Amino acid sequence: MTQDELKQAVGRAAISYVVDGEIVGVGTGSTANCFIDALAAIKERIPGAVASSEATRQRLESHGITVFDLNEVETLSVYVDGADEINAAMQMIKGGGGALTREKIVAAVARQFVCIADASKLVPVLGHFPLPVEVIPMALGHVTRELTALGGQPVLRTGFVTDNGNRILDVRNLRIADAAALETRINQIVGVVTNGLFARRAADICLLGTADGVRTLTAS
Repeated sequence: MTQDELKQAVGRAAISYVVDGEIVGVGTGSTANCFIDALAAIKERIPGAVASSEATRQRLESHGITVFDLNEVETLSVYVDGADEINAAMQMIKGGGGALTREKIVAAVARQFVCIADASKLVPVLGHFPLPVEVIPMALGHVTRELTALGGQPVLRTGFVTDNGNRILDVRNLRIADAAALETRINQIVGVVTNGLFARRAADICLLGTADGVRTLTAS
């Protein structure tokens, strides 16, 4: 199976976690898009969705799925999203698509977080994929220096502005031995909105697309 076929398989598999009659949280990226396309087939079973980005909102609406503002919703039964990397503890690096802040907010509201990914995203240790950090523009210099002091090599993502009007530093060569501690440490840097480590709110389940079919993983 191709990588696209694996993404489509996990997107379809995630439909079984959608609760009839309840709003679903939807992530951002190519794998999340596969879930949106599958969700369109059962759209009459749900009131609608909460989108983690403008791109996701547009794709949902193109399928005729009602999109709710998160402030209109007290809780979500499930949030479905992809990952750039995920480990055996269900901790992730996310934000390759630049929607990490809104993704993290929607995930915080959901009772269950279902990660959908192809097998290449499962790693023994997080950090090969550069860690995205969303930064308020006037703080770029300060945050760059602080991240460098942590041992990383921050690189400004050129030509990209987040849906929140901020910039992203992609940090290479970070040693992520304790993902939860590093997530907190980076978030404490003044000027950081949030970073792409999803360790404090890890996934509950990972649907992993493999050549032998979709595997269901939980934290080990």
